[in-house]
Amino acid sequence: MRYEKDFLHLQLQEPTVLSLGKFDGLHRGHELLMRSVFEKAQTGLKAAFFTFDIPPCQASGITQQVITTNEEKQQLFFERGADYLMECPFTKEIMQMEAERFIKEIVTRFCVKWLVVGTDFRFGHQRRGDYHMLQDYASVYGYQVCVVEKMQYHDRDISSTYIREELLKGNIGLANELLGYPYFIQGKIVHGNQVGRTIGFPTININPPPQKLLPPFGVYLSNILLDGKQYAGITNIGRKPTIQGDYPAAAETYIYDFSGDVYEKTAKVELLHFERPEMKFEGIAQLKQQLKKDIAYGAEYLAGQR
Repeated sequence: MRYEKDFLHLQLQEPTVLSLGKFDGLHRGHELLMRSVFEKAQTGLKAAFFTFDIPPCQASGITQQVITTNEEKQQLFFERGADYLMECPFTKEIMQMEAERFIKEIVTRFCVKWLVVGTDFRFGHQRRGDYHMLQDYASVYGYQVCVVEKMQYHDRDISSTYIREELLKGNIGLANELLGYPYFIQGKIVHGNQVGRTIGFPTININPPPQKLLPPFGVYLSNILLDGKQYAGITNIGRKPTIQGDYPAAAETYIYDFSGDVYEKTAKVELLHFERPEMKFEGIAQLKQQLKKDIAYGAEYLAGQR
């Protein structure tokens, strides 16, 4: 997959079928878009996707939280077989670009023969563009438009907003159902405070960026992908309230039947099932006892899933 960020200086020579959207989460609702893209790509076109780079912070200083970070989104598109991913920086120039100019820039720069969009897609200054405008200009710029209806789950449109709501409620099972795959946190393994190792339960630590939307703090049964292998584990999402110090929200994972030095390697931690909320214990001894219970619970639960 070719990944590009320099939208205004990019010029593709190969004809493409292009889908546009935020694609946060790349969930089941996006599957219909992707299916249409790949079907049309079989006629000799390249499967291309255009999305906006999600800025870490808004002008107000409030962090915009997302289901998948830009890096995680890239990985998902790669796994699904995209030929091109264009991740456009959401600059002032792009924000103020008129809808017609946006169409012209997209179509001419990406050699577009087909545009695939959802019914709710909006673009251009003040979101004036929609799929009707794309259809109106199709004959002008020589492309065709495929409009895809929304997929529903229990009479509600599957959307990133719906999934964010369920994640924040702690409904990890429903969120995973809507995503079509387990919600995950992916990143480099960093050094922690080594408390787990000293009490006999070594863990790996991933510090997600501030824009990563996290479910309620607590302990989850998890699946870990590391060095091309898959492991079972239990993951604590939280700030380690029992340990002295001010810690950022992180994913700390105990991996069953695993040992080795994996610092600086990239791991993917998928959350499967919520066990309990994060708790503050009176001391390390009490924490150790609870960890033993968590590990036993996880082993029993996972055995029941086999």
